[in-house]
Parts: sequence; structure tokens; C-alpha cells
Amino acid sequence: MEKQELLRVIKNNLEDGKLHCETAYQIAADHNVKLWQIGQICDEEKIKIKGCQLGCF
Repeated sequence: MEKQELLRVIKNNLEDGKLHCETAYQIAADHNVKLWQIGQICDEEKIKIKGCQLGCF
């Protein structure tokens, strides 16, 4: 999946401008991409992740 398509999917799943961690995991699984790719795109686009399952955010 191309980066722009993945960014569109991420933006379509934002809640209050943030991406829920569980949603990030689901997007990665649904689109067969690595979770770090989701994180990298969020970092680049200044999208915050909320409800981190690892307690990182």
C-alpha cells in the first residue's frame, strides 16, 4: 500500500485529531503493513496516538 493511501486511511480513522492505538493495530492488520509504518506516518504528519496499549504515549 502506498504511503498516501495509508495516510488517507489513518486520517479517516482519527478521533478528535488523534489516532487510537487499537485502531492503529487494526489498520496495520487490515492493510498488511507494519505497525512501525503507521507510527512513522503519524510522526511525520504530527498525528498523536492516544490510548497506547504499550503505555508509550
